[in-house]
Amino acid sequence: MKRVRKAVLPVAGLGTRMLPAAKTVPKEMLTVVDRPLIHHVLAEARASGIEHFVLVTGRGKGAMENYFDHHVELEATLAAKKKTAILEELMADLPTAGEISYVRQMEPKGLGHAVWCARDIIGDEPFAVLLPDMIMDATPTATAQAISAFEQTEGGNIIVVEPCPPGMAHQYGIVALDGQDGRLNRMTGMVEKPAPGTEPSNLFISGRYVLDPAIFRVLETVERGAGGEIQLTDAMAKLMAIQPFYALEYEGATYDCGDKIGWLRANVALALKRPDLGEAACAALAPLFSA
Repeated sequence: MKRVRKAVLPVAGLGTRMLPAAKTVPKEMLTVVDRPLIHHVLAEARASGIEHFVLVTGRGKGAMENYFDHHVELEATLAAKKKTAILEELMADLPTAGEISYVRQMEPKGLGHAVWCARDIIGDEPFAVLLPDMIMDATPTATAQAISAFEQTEGGNIIVVEPCPPGMAHQYGIVALDGQDGRLNRMTGMVEKPAPGTEPSNLFISGRYVLDPAIFRVLETVERGAGGEIQLTDAMAKLMAIQPFYALEYEGATYDCGDKIGWLRANVALALKRPDLGEAACAALAPLFSA
């Protein structure tokens, strides 16, 4: 069984739920506290043992490439002004040379197509997928929990799931399970937005996966699905006929930063957790709720 070393981060989306902010700034570059959203997600991947990050980009996403590169003038200015702590923080966050690859998704054909665009870089290895608009705050990370489940099942495909709010299953992709015992269970299917009362479980597909490279062969031929796009869910459902899939109910908190309220919640929650900001953030927010 090969180790999970690579991760795909599909970052080509238009971010329509975050308009007008995402009109000129990629949604992945919107800040959560003091770092762009993509920084938080890539940091999770790195903390999970991922060694190579494949960002699937599109037009207007150049700011991400610049963010993960040296800013020579800024670094020189900080050094000249002896702002050593800030400079060291910036340098510590930089990827090493060759750690990130960028692939261009030429047309917005869906999440499945975006993942397929990374096929040549991933090669014949299991890999993680991290949806970059989802911050999943957990220790160990959600991706690390998924990789651990992958190793436990000796190579089974892993889909991270979590309970959906009561009465909201019809808005999500819901997994069907072959019995439910603990947090890791064999899957028998997936239902996209089931009619109320017909959902096979209360667990919806969240934003982290560990997949076998065979998914690329399925994505090559899968028909267009919802919205006329190539859907990753459709390809996984087909692959499930010949490979085991497991749903992992991870332990942690999820913030959907592709949604305005989810992004706001992430800013507040992560600021309150920061040792250097938590007390001040609490003091600043308290009057808003006591007025």
